[in-house]
Amino acid sequence: MMDRFRMIFQYFQSNSESVMNGICGLLTLASIKMYTCIEFSCPCLPQYNMAYGLGIMFVPPIALFLCGLILNRQSLVMLEEWSRPQGRRKKDLAVIRYLCSSIMQRAMVAPAAWIIVTLLDGKCLICAFSGSMDPENFVDFASASPVQVQQLLAKVPCKDEELMRNNTSHKAVSSYLRCWSQALGWSILLILIIAAFLARWLRPCFNQAALMQARHWSNYIDIEQKIFEETCCEHSRLFAHKCILHFFESMRQEIKLHSFSLPRQGKGTEGEEDLLRGITDQDQVNKLLKTWYYEKPPLDVSKATQRHPLGQERSSLPRADSPRTGSQFPQHSDV
Repeated sequence: MMDRFRMIFQYFQSNSESVMNGICGLLTLASIKMYTCIEFSCPCLPQYNMAYGLGIMFVPPIALFLCGLILNRQSLVMLEEWSRPQGRRKKDLAVIRYLCSSIMQRAMVAPAAWIIVTLLDGKCLICAFSGSMDPENFVDFASASPVQVQQLLAKVPCKDEELMRNNTSHKAVSSYLRCWSQALGWSILLILIIAAFLARWLRPCFNQAALMQARHWSNYIDIEQKIFEETCCEHSRLFAHKCILHFFESMRQEIKLHSFSLPRQGKGTEGEEDLLRGITDQDQVNKLLKTWYYEKPPLDVSKATQRHPLGQERSSLPRADSPRTGSQFPQHSDV
């Protein structure tokens, strides 16, 4: 069972697109479930009906849209790629546009589902626009004063109000607005389906090479960032281990008094030293991170044997656990 969960986790970790599609689907289901669970209660007041009805219709979609942006890892990747300095690697606007389009498409699914569900239900539109109806089109409202008309129209969404019990026109107003609401909801759904159909079937008519390139390099940016973060975590673990060993070594006499056994530095620590890549103090780590942000290597592995600008200063940085000053970092791969 654990092996199966591990395989599933590794699959989603390696396939960020599947993760984003899963999050998009969960947000969509959550939006529909939220609407079915909340109790819609129109205030039935002329000055508040429209604000309440439109607020229920559009405020939750905005929140769902922002949640879609926050939960999408590619949002951070796109912002970092767009805002990073030019450095030694040029920016590809096609990749940024592709990432932006992909992010927006996924983030808009849950809000669109909410709006369509509210329109098909009709309660929000009835609450928002019942006060805007023309009273001359309804018999029971024609003989009332303007103030009474506004009050009666505002009470249309509230079937239990005393003013509505003996008024037959409120059903006509409610049915009319619900009809328009459902027609609008089905129209939006049909437009979205047609747009998705055309985008799917007309895609081969456009430049497939450019699309493949944008998709490839957008995936590369995401994978590169993940590998860099994993490498930094591994270096941090080894760096912390070396610092703790040095601390215990400096406290050897006191530890011996308390009968503690000290770890011996041997081949294992030499291997860890190799894994540290020669980056053995805080200034070197800060310099490496700063160089990665400002001067990312160009996407050309044929230049892997060339010295990175950071390597020119490595010989001048002393190592934390060795008096030698001539050691240098190993050369970085550009990718």
